[in-house]
Amino acid sequence: MKNPIRATIITVDQARAMLKDQREQRDERFPQLAVSGQYILPDYRLTRKREAFKIRRHTFLKKHFRSYVAFDSDNGQTLWIHNFPSLSEACFWLNTGLKPGDTDSTSSYQEWKTEHTAEIEVLKEQLRTQHHEKKKPVATPKPATVTVKKTKHVKK
Repeated sequence: MKNPIRATIITVDQARAMLKDQREQRDERFPQLAVSGQYILPDYRLTRKREAFKIRRHTFLKKHFRSYVAFDSDNGQTLWIHNFPSLSEACFWLNTGLKPGDTDSTSSYQEWKTEHTAEIEVLKEQLRTQHHEKKKPVATPKPATVTVKKTKHVKK
């Protein structure tokens, strides 16, 4: 395999920390992000809102079932973020830098997908295990019950 997938699945808290780190270093000449690498946030999408005559741009993460946000900060200075409808498309963008509709490369999205099916299945299995861990009910200890026997009082 020429180019293995190096993306890892992250949680919402980790994604928010990455966005906060990027926001804090927005005005730096040479920003140094705390976390560098390629990450995928499942079940969320990125929304942006412009306010104050489009001077400030606010970025939000919204819960969205079967949607993926891909974070790429491999160079350690820039955080690139995109929304994707499928996990394989997010991995394709992280791996090649191209979106599935791009036609200027020697290999297409379909060829890449068939070449990396095993790696994509491993990521999907990680997602399934994370989802099942969230669904498991937390075993709460039952409160101690005290049984009181009522006795009849004899009239005097």
